[in-house]
Amino acid sequence: MSELKKTAAKRTARAAKPEPAEAAETAPVNLLIDHMPLWARPGYLVRRLHQIHYALFFEECGDFDITPVQYGLLTSLAENPNIDQNSLGRELGIDRTNVADVLNRLGKRGLIERSRSTEDKRMVLTRLTPEGERITREMYGAMQKAQLRLLEPLLPEERNAFLTMLIRLVDGNNHLGRAIFRPT
Repeated sequence: MSELKKTAAKRTARAAKPEPAEAAETAPVNLLIDHMPLWARPGYLVRRLHQIHYALFFEECGDFDITPVQYGLLTSLAENPNIDQNSLGRELGIDRTNVADVLNRLGKRGLIERSRSTEDKRMVLTRLTPEGERITREMYGAMQKAQLRLLEPLLPEERNAFLTMLIRLVDGNNHLGRAIFRPT
């Protein structure tokens, strides 16, 4: 590793370390950062946590053969029936090309149905089929279990703070994403 990279890694690790009053409490974290500089990078940790979430989701929800994004879309449709593709993409924070792909897959499984808007014939509206409603309902417990397992390493009083910080980070950086999240 070049001297410049070593210096940058040390600076990043120091910046991530807590104040002395918190040092005893965070000693294991400091040890990780000292030996694994990537652990001082929020982007790396967010990506890694995302991978872990997917693994937990598939462990708990594997019998349904539905991905987290598909389940998010099903959940949005359960809350907002007869929504158009662009609005659905904004609701989920994914671009309309990905929304179309997910809708096609769910449509082939008979979980969603689409129809033209009576007000604007160019607009296609999507809603859950009875089978889509059933799957969404049946999956809820397994999905919830995956979410709880993800948060399990945190103390109960830390979980709300963690979610609050995640929401603040997503909201504060929302304008930088490929697809801007705008819930209905």
